[in-house]
Amino acid sequence: MKKMIVFVVSVLFIAVFVFTNKLFYPPLPMENLSKKEAVELLNDSNKAIVKLASENGYEWYITRSAQSIADENIKKMLSQNGWLFKQKDGSGLFFEKQGDRLIATTQMWTGDYVLVKIPVTFNK
Repeated sequence: MKKMIVFVVSVLFIAVFVFTNKLFYPPLPMENLSKKEAVELLNDSNKAIVKLASENGYEWYITRSAQSIADENIKKMLSQNGWLFKQKDGSGLFFEKQGDRLIATTQMWTGDYVLVKIPVTFNK
Protein backbone atom coordinates (compact mmCIF):
# COMPACT_ATOMS: atom_id res chain seq x y z
CA MET A 1 0.00 0.00 0.00
CA LYS A 2 2.85 2.41 0.84
CA LYS A 3 4.43 1.74 -2.55
CA MET A 4 1.19 2.67 -4.28
CA ILE A 5 0.90 5.94 -2.34
CA VAL A 6 4.53 6.83 -3.09
CA PHE A 7 3.96 6.01 -6.77
CA VAL A 8 0.81 8.16 -7.00
CA VAL A 9 2.44 11.09 -5.19
CA SER A 10 5.49 10.82 -7.46
CA VAL A 11 3.38 10.80 -10.61
CA LEU A 12 1.36 13.78 -9.39
CA PHE A 13 4.54 15.70 -8.53
CA ILE A 14 6.03 15.02 -11.97
CA ALA A 15 2.77 15.97 -13.72
CA VAL A 16 2.52 19.26 -11.84
CA PHE A 17 6.20 20.02 -12.56
CA VAL A 18 5.79 19.32 -16.29
CA PHE A 19 2.57 21.35 -16.52
CA THR A 20 3.76 24.41 -14.57
CA ASN A 21 7.04 24.61 -16.51
CA LYS A 22 5.34 24.10 -19.89
CA LEU A 23 7.71 21.22 -20.68
CA PHE A 24 5.09 19.75 -23.01
CA TYR A 25 5.40 22.79 -25.34
CA PRO A 26 7.72 22.54 -28.35
CA PRO A 27 11.18 24.08 -27.98
CA LEU A 28 11.64 27.79 -28.55
CA PRO A 29 13.85 28.86 -31.48
CA MET A 30 15.72 31.31 -29.25
CA GLU A 31 18.11 30.77 -26.36
CA ASN A 32 18.07 32.16 -22.82
CA LEU A 33 14.31 32.05 -22.41
CA SER A 34 12.22 29.26 -20.95
CA LYS A 35 8.86 28.22 -22.33
CA LYS A 36 7.23 29.23 -19.07
CA GLU A 37 8.81 32.71 -19.22
CA ALA A 38 7.64 33.19 -22.81
CA VAL A 39 4.02 32.38 -21.97
CA GLU A 40 4.12 34.48 -18.79
CA LEU A 41 5.48 37.52 -20.66
CA LEU A 42 2.39 37.54 -22.87
CA ASN A 43 -0.09 36.60 -20.17
CA ASP A 44 1.23 39.25 -17.76
CA SER A 45 1.16 41.98 -20.42
CA ASN A 46 -1.76 44.09 -21.53
CA LYS A 47 -0.30 44.14 -25.06
CA ALA A 48 -1.46 41.85 -27.86
CA ILE A 49 2.09 41.12 -29.02
CA VAL A 50 5.14 40.96 -26.75
CA LYS A 51 8.87 40.95 -27.52
CA LEU A 52 10.69 37.84 -26.33
CA ALA A 53 14.27 38.31 -27.48
CA SER A 54 16.73 39.81 -29.96
CA GLU A 55 19.07 37.30 -31.58
CA ASN A 56 21.17 37.17 -34.73
CA GLY A 57 19.69 40.31 -36.28
CA TYR A 58 16.07 39.39 -35.54
CA GLU A 59 13.54 40.22 -32.89
CA TRP A 60 11.23 37.48 -31.66
CA TYR A 61 7.70 38.19 -30.51
CA ILE A 62 4.83 36.10 -29.18
CA THR A 63 1.11 36.64 -29.72
CA ARG A 64 -2.08 34.66 -29.43
CA SER A 65 -3.11 32.58 -32.42
CA ALA A 66 -6.90 32.64 -32.39
CA GLN A 67 -8.58 33.30 -35.80
CA SER A 68 -6.03 35.46 -37.64
CA ILE A 69 -5.50 37.62 -34.58
CA ALA A 70 -1.76 37.00 -34.88
CA ASP A 71 -1.59 38.52 -38.38
CA GLU A 72 -3.63 41.55 -37.30
CA ASN A 73 -1.41 42.09 -34.25
CA ILE A 74 1.71 42.01 -36.44
CA LYS A 75 0.21 44.38 -39.01
CA LYS A 76 -0.82 46.82 -36.29
CA MET A 77 2.61 46.78 -34.60
CA LEU A 78 4.52 47.29 -37.85
CA SER A 79 2.14 49.96 -39.17
CA GLN A 80 2.87 51.98 -36.02
CA ASN A 81 6.49 52.05 -37.25
CA GLY A 82 5.47 53.25 -40.72
CA TRP A 83 5.43 49.88 -42.52
CA LEU A 84 2.66 49.30 -45.05
CA PHE A 85 1.32 45.76 -45.37
CA LYS A 86 1.48 44.46 -48.96
CA GLN A 87 0.66 40.75 -48.94
CA LYS A 88 0.80 37.46 -47.11
CA ASP A 89 2.47 34.42 -48.62
CA GLY A 90 2.55 31.28 -46.50
CA SER A 91 3.97 32.19 -43.11
CA GLY A 92 5.46 35.48 -44.36
CA LEU A 93 3.86 38.89 -44.13
CA PHE A 94 5.40 41.38 -46.56
CA PHE A 95 5.68 45.07 -45.75
CA GLU A 96 7.16 48.12 -47.47
CA LYS A 97 8.40 51.47 -46.23
CA GLN A 98 10.15 54.14 -48.34
CA GLY A 99 11.31 51.57 -50.90
CA ASP A 100 12.54 49.09 -48.28
CA ARG A 101 11.00 45.65 -47.94
CA LEU A 102 10.48 43.75 -44.72
CA ILE A 103 9.30 40.18 -44.18
CA ALA A 104 7.82 39.14 -40.84
CA THR A 105 7.60 35.37 -40.55
CA THR A 106 5.24 33.55 -38.26
CA GLN A 107 5.59 30.16 -36.70
CA MET A 108 2.75 28.35 -34.98
CA TRP A 109 4.34 27.42 -31.66
CA THR A 110 1.33 25.79 -29.97
CA GLY A 111 -2.38 25.82 -30.63
CA ASP A 112 -2.62 29.00 -28.55
CA TYR A 113 0.53 30.93 -29.44
CA VAL A 114 2.34 32.16 -32.54
CA LEU A 115 6.00 33.19 -32.64
CA VAL A 116 6.96 36.09 -34.90
CA LYS A 117 10.43 36.74 -36.34
CA ILE A 118 11.12 40.27 -37.59
CA PRO A 119 14.44 41.81 -38.73
CA VAL A 120 15.70 44.33 -36.15
CA THR A 121 15.73 47.02 -38.86
CA PHE A 122 11.95 47.42 -38.61
CA ASN A 123 12.37 50.04 -35.83
CA LYS A 124 14.39 52.43 -38.01
